[in-house]
Order: sequence, then structure tokens, then C-alpha cells
Amino acid sequence: MNICVFLSAADLDDRYTVPAREFAELMGRGGHTLVWGGSESGLMKVVADGVQEAGGRLVGVSVDFLAAKARTNADEMVIAKDLAERKALLLEKSDAIVIMVGGTGTLDEATEILELKKHGKHTKPVVLLNTAGFYDGLRGQFQRMEDEGFLPVPLTELVLFAEDGVGALAHLEESAGLR
Repeated sequence: MNICVFLSAADLDDRYTVPAREFAELMGRGGHTLVWGGSESGLMKVVADGVQEAGGRLVGVSVDFLAAKARTNADEMVIAKDLAERKALLLEKSDAIVIMVGGTGTLDEATEILELKKHGKHTKPVVLLNTAGFYDGLRGQFQRMEDEGFLPVPLTELVLFAEDGVGALAHLEESAGLR
């Protein structure tokens, strides 16, 4: 399965890198392909290293202004002209989406993917990996949106919140009929 992972390119501490590495190794051992922003820095590098070292493939989609930071030994690397094209290519090349910890870029990717799913533009499973409770506030905001009528579909049809990589990958594999 091609799993798109949205995540930070920042260097982060062990409370984020250790679970990210564990999830990446599960992906690689499971024979899955990582589809990601293509960066060779920060958490993006941690996940790409883990997937590749565990036997998985890497499909990167970088963007022209970040091309100098793109991983050179990915199985495939595409350079998009802008962020909009990058997001479209990441979605096109994936069967499922995992949202890991990140900043405004990750939040932008997450909300766009959920908005597209809400409108039926894709039916791919989306998992928000809530490492160290990072997305507790966002989960509360999404729940409020649902409770107050801002979401035309149940939140559970848009995204699954997973507390660890094992649960995230199990959900994706079940959704794909692999379990």
C-alpha cells in the first residue's frame, strides 16, 4: 500500500522521533511504500530512513523551492512547481494518508485532505497519529465542529485518531482489506 505521510521537516526531540521511527519500521516491514514530502531533514528524514532500512520503498514529492533538500536515494522523486501541485501529487500517488506531528504546512495538508474527503473527492482512509497528545486540541476543535453542525458528515467518516503507529497501520490495512 502507498501511504502518504504528512509531517514536519523540523528536528524534534525523542518524544516525537522515537514513535515516528517505530511507525516507519512497521511500514517498511509490512512492504508498504512511503509517499512523503521528500525532504532529507528532520522528522521527514527519520521516517524515510526507517521505512527504507526496513525494506519499504520511498516516493518523494518535493517542491521547486525545497528541491535542494530532497532525498537523493528515494526510489522515486518528483519536483512539483508549487505547494498546490505537491499536495495533489501526494494524494494521487497514495492509497491512504497518515498525519503526523508538524507545523503550519502539515496542518494545511491535513485540512485540505479532510476537506476533499468531506466533499467526496477521495475516499482514502485518513489517520491522525496523535503522538504525545499533540493533536488533542485539534480533536476537540473537530468534535466541536461536528457537535455544532459544521461538518455535514460524521467526524469518524473523515478521520481516525490513533494514539500509536500500531493502531494507525492496523486501521489502514483493515481499510485496504489487508487484514
